[in-house]
Amino acid sequence: MLIVGIAGGTGSGKTTVVRKVMEVFPNDEVIVIPQDSYYRDNSGISLEERQKINFDHPDSVEFGLLIDHLERLKKGTPVDMPIYSYLTCIRAKETIRIKPTRVVLVEGILILTDIGLRNMLDIKVFVDADADDRLGRVIKRDIVERGRSLLTVLERYHDTVKPSHLQFIEPSKRYADIIIPGGGENQVGIEVLISIIEKHLLKSKS
Repeated sequence: MLIVGIAGGTGSGKTTVVRKVMEVFPNDEVIVIPQDSYYRDNSGISLEERQKINFDHPDSVEFGLLIDHLERLKKGTPVDMPIYSYLTCIRAKETIRIKPTRVVLVEGILILTDIGLRNMLDIKVFVDADADDRLGRVIKRDIVERGRSLLTVLERYHDTVKPSHLQFIEPSKRYADIIIPGGGENQVGIEVLISIIEKHLLKSKS
């Protein structure tokens, strides 16, 4: 099993990179495990407190569970991936059954910040993008998908997203094997990643 980590700042274009990669391969050969599914369950605190959580800080992610699931998949055992809601900031009772495949894409802003998870990644990718471009995408996404107001998005960006990016996410770029500048618009960078995955799939079939 090849485990590929795809990191990068919020709004850098990671999801676009993953989508373009997944368009090339069938689901039974390549699967995606989003870091966002492994945000800690915060059902023990009030909704008001949950909405103040810094989701750009490594402590917000249950890396131990994510690592455990990757280890089980490598051994050929299916896992039940959590479902996390950004609206309620808690995990759903339901889970998603993930079966082992030849390639796993682990995608998320903080995946290169944890040494245990880094050690499990065969290839580490960092999707890089200009700060203004990232902010524009964050504003659009959080208003449309997460029901937040423009003022709330800008306050959150200033208070937590930007400081955490500079403290945790940007420094983790030094661990990357491949850096894709320009996010999802960098077709050459995406094709390099696709060719590496194709090579692994051909090798594993032979």
